[in-house]
Amino acid sequence: MNHETAKHIRASLTPDCTNCFGLCCAALNIAASNDFAINKAAGTPCPNLQEDFRCEIHKNLREKGFKGCTVFDCLGAGQKVSQVTFNGQSWRDHPETAEKMFRVFPVMEQLYEMIAFIAEALTYEVSPALRDKLHQQLEDLQSLTDMDADRLLSLDMIMCRLPVKELLLETSEYVRSELSSKVFAMKKGKNCRGVDWVGKNLKGKDLRTTDLRGAYLIAADLRNTDLRGVDFIGTDLRDANLSGANLSTSMFLTQMQINSAKGNDQTILPPHLQTPSHWMN
Repeated sequence: MNHETAKHIRASLTPDCTNCFGLCCAALNIAASNDFAINKAAGTPCPNLQEDFRCEIHKNLREKGFKGCTVFDCLGAGQKVSQVTFNGQSWRDHPETAEKMFRVFPVMEQLYEMIAFIAEALTYEVSPALRDKLHQQLEDLQSLTDMDADRLLSLDMIMCRLPVKELLLETSEYVRSELSSKVFAMKKGKNCRGVDWVGKNLKGKDLRTTDLRGAYLIAADLRNTDLRGVDFIGTDLRDANLSGANLSTSMFLTQMQINSAKGNDQTILPPHLQTPSHWMN
């Protein structure tokens, strides 16, 4: 698989709500908080979900206290479950499928997340041996998404994630090392996995090729920070200020992480990510 094909796969992983049966609005549990105005149990449709599976307050979600809805990104898992796994038969028209469909959705969501990360890894310059392993892992994951509902529900997601985790770690180490030595002419950034930088002032810092896996950057000041080559898997960026930050070559950064942060039109994002509309407001 060449880089362009991998880029196309990664870029294609976007939600299409017109072909989904409002699964994120019905299948998932939400708790009243700064992100959600109500409590809602998993499997219970949100009161704002209309008969046509559209959100009644979609244009005013943040103003109405549903900021979390504007952050969420299923990467296309919703339409896959709706149109492929359940053959276009909605849980409203076929209520006997509802419980199973709602349980399948988070499984598919996890598979799509892994596919997105592996596809992104294949866009980088890595060793031939690593590329072969990534390619095989991508094919394996894609085949899992085509299984029927019962087989999807029988998957051991922990075991599915283990080889993905190892491959992404290997990719991160390889790419950040290459960037440091051949592109940035610097020592590789520090290992800051899981670091607690909540509210920390990092404005204008040079954090290139730093490993920030699982780090807590909630409400951190990252304005004008150089974040190229940073590994962001599992990093909590809620309300982090990314205004003017350079994330152009940041690794394994997701749309959900960006949606949960703050930024502006000077923030430079990787090409597969979109500037959230609420940044402009």
